[in-house]
Amino acid sequence: MGRIILPVSVSLDGYFEGPGRELDWHLVDEELHTHFNEQAARMAAFLSGRVTHELMEQYWPTADENPDASAPEAEFAEIWRSMPKYVFSRTWDPGAHREWNTTVVRHVDPAEIEALKAAPGGDLGLGGADLAATFMRHGLIDEFRLYVHPVVLGDGRPLFPRTGIRTNLLPAGSHTFGNGVVLLRYLTPRDRAGSS
Repeated sequence: MGRIILPVSVSLDGYFEGPGRELDWHLVDEELHTHFNEQAARMAAFLSGRVTHELMEQYWPTADENPDASAPEAEFAEIWRSMPKYVFSRTWDPGAHREWNTTVVRHVDPAEIEALKAAPGGDLGLGGADLAATFMRHGLIDEFRLYVHPVVLGDGRPLFPRTGIRTNLLPAGSHTFGNGVVLLRYLTPRDRAGSS
């Protein structure tokens, strides 16, 4: 049985985007990018919202053709292209936008998500703040992987929207990277055995 894993970069004060949606504060060096690749390559599929998918489409399909791309960037381009992707969108036609191994899904149906988790292959990586908030409301996230960057933005878009719902989590480990980024892993109580 696979799990839904939310890997996300966040500032020390809890923002995943700056006030102008900027991400230039992300400290992704070769060590961290290599780690991201190792984690992503183990996934059975990527789940994302339309906006996140469109951002990824702007660069990753041909990133390995860029002579200035680092080795980890070129490696991730292949991982991204070949990975099955489920894009949740109410505006895209499910019969269209199927480039790069992409399937369009209209809405988050918990029964369908549980069926995806039960399929062979492994864990599912979740991306996109709005989609993550929807998954949280349905109690579908099994593991949070927070990559805390050593920066205080002071303003921006908070990672966790106000939901009025308390969620208790179980610490599952941490790791400090050479650039100061700290990975904090938390499991939902039903996923006590999760590891990686």
